[in-house]
Amino acid sequence: MTTLKLASYQEQHLRWPSNGRHIMAQYDDHSIIVYQAYSPAIGRFAARHNYFGGDFSYSRMSWIKPNFLWMMYRSGWGTKPNQEVTLAIRLKRTYFDALLGKAVASSYRGTEFATREEWQRAVANSDVRLQWDPDHNPSGEREERRAMQLGLRGQVLQGFKGEAIISIEDISDLVAEQQVNAMNEKYADLITPLETVYPVTDLSIRNRLGMDISP
Repeated sequence: MTTLKLASYQEQHLRWPSNGRHIMAQYDDHSIIVYQAYSPAIGRFAARHNYFGGDFSYSRMSWIKPNFLWMMYRSGWGTKPNQEVTLAIRLKRTYFDALLGKAVASSYRGTEFATREEWQRAVANSDVRLQWDPDHNPSGEREERRAMQLGLRGQVLQGFKGEAIISIEDISDLVAEQQVNAMNEKYADLITPLETVYPVTDLSIRNRLGMDISP
């Protein structure tokens, strides 16, 4: 039994923005859920100890995804090699909001930085990488809406030793149960984590990240 709040995918889909760049997530006043998928050795260690250790590498960039279905697309619903264990990581919102404040886009848009060289220096010096990718429906087809993922490294990633984490839950059983509905396009039966647009109230951060205002 998961501690996540769950809801009908079909009902949620009707409420979600159909396009634009939005952070879709499950959150409360103090925390936000993000997802990662790992090999059994890394994933089970993290869920058991409530921090990342063992075979987990702090020398590589680690990507977090607030959107459950984006994680399912990337991991093939937990079927891709070394992505068999899906983790729901409850982060402190203060930590997550700080990540947004430090994030630098992984592609040059010509709006935040005056020159490509200035952007390249910012990317090289930043510990938080921002990437907007096409969101996907449960069976893997592209949506017009864009989903966000954040790449963490260096000092920022050190928070995964426990300081930034409230809890880590292995939700692989939930993923396996719902994968059947997703692959067979039985959307009326599909249950996914309850998600809404995450509020970013700082206008300068929202503009810098290229976010759209929720309808």
